[in-house]
Amino acid sequence: MTSASGERVRGISSMAMRHVLAELGGAYESRTRRPVVVEAVGGIDAARRVADGEAFDFVVLAADAIDRLAASGRVDAASRTELARSGIAVAVAAGTARPVIDDEAAVRDAIVRAKSVGYSTGPSGDHLLRLLERWGIAADVAPRLVRAKAGVPVATLLAQGDVELGFQQLSELMGMAGVDVVGPLPATIQQPTVFAAAVCTAARQAPAAHALLTFLASPLADPMIRRHGMEPA
Repeated sequence: MTSASGERVRGISSMAMRHVLAELGGAYESRTRRPVVVEAVGGIDAARRVADGEAFDFVVLAADAIDRLAASGRVDAASRTELARSGIAVAVAAGTARPVIDDEAAVRDAIVRAKSVGYSTGPSGDHLLRLLERWGIAADVAPRLVRAKAGVPVATLLAQGDVELGFQQLSELMGMAGVDVVGPLPATIQQPTVFAAAVCTAARQAPAAHALLTFLASPLADPMIRRHGMEPA
């Protein structure tokens, strides 16, 4: 697919950024007439495919994953651009009882009482597992934990009735059919994830990718980022 301004810019991202990148990419295409195509997959898979040298022009992942790709020479370290900060939220299936999550003790109690708890393969899931260890309930809760497969939103597990309580980035839970967002984790146990972008060293449209990243980090992108439950980085 081509446009008056040239070839499409092709990227890959983790699932957490798929909705905001779809809107941002559309806005960029409207301004420049250069199409932006972003494939959203599980973050682990996205990082692996870039590490394997697949010809993406840019990648958007959690900042630490971008740093690892930079260290291995798979992305241009100088192009690393922080885009958004996303917090973790709690959700339940639509129409079901919402637990109290006003403070750390309440979140712990909600997990202890839940028949099943869904979490992701990404940073939010890692943080939840650390909290369970810190609270000393990891062994007790383990039989009731359901880890979503890479690329499968926790919202899907909730909507299908596979889990009673779900934890994931707010951007991946809000607006999903069959899901009610209870709210963000309390500040004392919140762990925001910073998402960053970089131009891949295997890029075929490197100059265009650099221009896109400049737009994604500009004030023009801020309202769109906020609409998807994130804060500009």
